[in-house]
Amino acid sequence: MQSGKKISGFSKLSKTEKIQWLAQNFLYSNPIEVVKDFASFWHDNVEEQKVFEGFSENTVSNFHMPFGIAPNFLINGKDYAVPMVTEESSVVAACANAAKFWYDKGGFKAEVIDSVKLGHVHFKYRGDGVKLKSFFPQLKSKLIEGVKDLTANMEKRGGGVIDIELLDLTKKEDSLYQLKCSFETVDSMGANFINSCLEDFAKILVEEIQLSPEFALKEKDVTVVMSILSNFTPDCVVRAEVSCPVDQLGYFNDGSMKPEEFAEKFATAVRIAEIDPYRATTHNKGIMNGIDAVVIATGNDFRAVEACAHTYASKDGQYKSLTHCTIENDVFRFYIEVPLALGTVGGLTGLHPLAKKSMELMGNPKAHELMQIVAVVGLAQNFAAVKSLTTTGIQAGHMKMHLNNILSHFHATEEEIEKALVYFKDRVVSFSAVREYLQLIRTA
Repeated sequence: MQSGKKISGFSKLSKTEKIQWLAQNFLYSNPIEVVKDFASFWHDNVEEQKVFEGFSENTVSNFHMPFGIAPNFLINGKDYAVPMVTEESSVVAACANAAKFWYDKGGFKAEVIDSVKLGHVHFKYRGDGVKLKSFFPQLKSKLIEGVKDLTANMEKRGGGVIDIELLDLTKKEDSLYQLKCSFETVDSMGANFINSCLEDFAKILVEEIQLSPEFALKEKDVTVVMSILSNFTPDCVVRAEVSCPVDQLGYFNDGSMKPEEFAEKFATAVRIAEIDPYRATTHNKGIMNGIDAVVIATGNDFRAVEACAHTYASKDGQYKSLTHCTIENDVFRFYIEVPLALGTVGGLTGLHPLAKKSMELMGNPKAHELMQIVAVVGLAQNFAAVKSLTTTGIQAGHMKMHLNNILSHFHATEEEIEKALVYFKDRVVSFSAVREYLQLIRTA
């Protein structure tokens, strides 16, 4: 049944006209008041507002997210105050606490193992596969030469096309072959660069086979299915770690838990995430709490980073933890290996004013340095979460941080907030407990 709300030309309406249409057809409110509500989040600076609107389509307002700072990160001997954009109240605090915990123990060490990115041309070829494979070496040189106009500037910066392989997928799908293409994009995320190269590869592939006398007429019918980068970048990986003698970890739970007990419980908790996908999912979600927050703050693509990380966690056939822990020769070591395809030039990184400020805060890092910072934050967040789980439990600290949100939900006054912060200082925070306390002081 047609609802009668289909509209043509919505994108051509002004912001105000879009909002008025929404008010009349979906919000059923006073259009003037609805416009005021949405407009209250517009940027005061008209030019800045135009920049934000240029990021997406059919924008009617701006969605604000908290921009926080996690200080005290010592990474490879260098100090950082890391910007994080997240709505989850405990994430920034947890990262900051972990950073402070490890600061005097040598801080974090990080290295980029490799930064290769991938793309594919998927095509159907119904001729002789042996002939195609023997033809590929000369085709490969034509492919690389054919995109020189696209790769010239990237090559000057140290990047470009690294390799092209021909993969035979006919055992999985009839007549299906693939060009597996490897790229180095230096400080750029490189999505547009890679996709442009791939589309040109596809054209050259078809042209070369059609022009070659080596292929019979019936073998010249090559169908390109699609040309697209892959967000799975298993060779664009960062390793980050912390370590110290076990006895330097200190005591936990008000001194009742010795360093040796903590280390063993912590390592076991990580091991559980390595063998149990149910635990691994929540464990890795916590890692991404930290990673996503920095990726968003720097204007990078957090959806691509998320997808890649979870695929990487499944690369051995079972979904597993991205972090690992060892205790050897009385040394506690906690580390992460995670794929991170990030850029520091192009895209939102150079356009969004706060993304630019984020980069400035971290000393305008190159891509490899940013990859190291982001991996470290993921490790820090995971350390904080597993530490809480194996000591005090996760809810105590989480709900303390969540207290202000609960108070806001109940429209607590400044005076009520001050009283509640004192009251719940040594009590368990829960939605019902806060509601009951507010009812108590409001009726007193």
